[in-house]
Amino acid sequence: MKQEKTQMKDFLENISVLQAVLTLPLLGPACIVLMVYLMFTSLWLLPTLYFIWQLKDRHTPERGGRRTAFVRNWKVWKLVRDYFPMKLVKTAELNPNKNYILGCHPHGILSLGAFTTFTTEACGFMDLFPGVRSCLCILSGLFKIPLYREYVMATGCCPVSKPSLKHLLSKSGKGNALVIIIGGAAESLLSVPGVNAVVMKQRKGFVKVALEFGADLVPVYSYGENDMFRQVIFSEGSVGWRFQQLFKKIMGFAPCLFMGERWFWMPYHCPVTIVVGSPIPVPTRPSPTQEEVDHYHGLYMESLAKLFNEHKVSCGLSESHELLIT
Repeated sequence: MKQEKTQMKDFLENISVLQAVLTLPLLGPACIVLMVYLMFTSLWLLPTLYFIWQLKDRHTPERGGRRTAFVRNWKVWKLVRDYFPMKLVKTAELNPNKNYILGCHPHGILSLGAFTTFTTEACGFMDLFPGVRSCLCILSGLFKIPLYREYVMATGCCPVSKPSLKHLLSKSGKGNALVIIIGGAAESLLSVPGVNAVVMKQRKGFVKVALEFGADLVPVYSYGENDMFRQVIFSEGSVGWRFQQLFKKIMGFAPCLFMGERWFWMPYHCPVTIVVGSPIPVPTRPSPTQEEVDHYHGLYMESLAKLFNEHKVSCGLSESHELLIT
């Protein structure tokens, strides 16, 4: 009986992870195809009414969205957590009477670590940081996709646009932890097993926003994120590389050709540990100077490097591993 339960747990974990992996890149296009298809059927009134409502509701994503505890607490997320397994580590308190910008590194292929940790309660974020609400900030264009926008808002995601960040940091009270994957599309192309590279030397916009609203900066590192998949790396100047760069310029993200452990899509079983660092106190400067932005950006990079070095051994890396910041 025990063996059967183990096999069933393994099966459920695999199905749950497959669902998560397929949902992130494919659910959006599937929603678009479905709505267009329905427009040419006898059910054309349904997508028509939805599009009218979506137009009326277009500002909701940038006004805090519509997060629901029901979606964030789905049992499927705990199965995703157990598949790797995935763990959240707290190194310092986050005061619920303050707001924060959490910079999450690295992007990885699909940012599964960030998604599971900050858009669900599978890793116990609210238990570790009582009174603090995590909000993963993602591409604004995703909130224009019919139906898909409802799903990402339900998980607590918000656009990574200036109006959205401004609303969350000035009109949604305190205890907001805005999670931004700083490296973005450029960093996803560096996602190679055993490599710890982040793109952020020229990424200073999040620091400027933090200064404008007095939100403390918090570095976060997801050990194991780059080990989930094996990416096909195209040489610079090749046809594949040029296509990725063009797609990234147009769409805001880069398509990655990758393979998993099995079934092509299934990620490798690799421990993933998301470590939340100590807050960097940031003053309120409605119009920060470039010198102030550079100063706190430098403090953030130093804090990120320190966080990486302090926890790399306990998270499965050797002492010789170094963090490459570009």
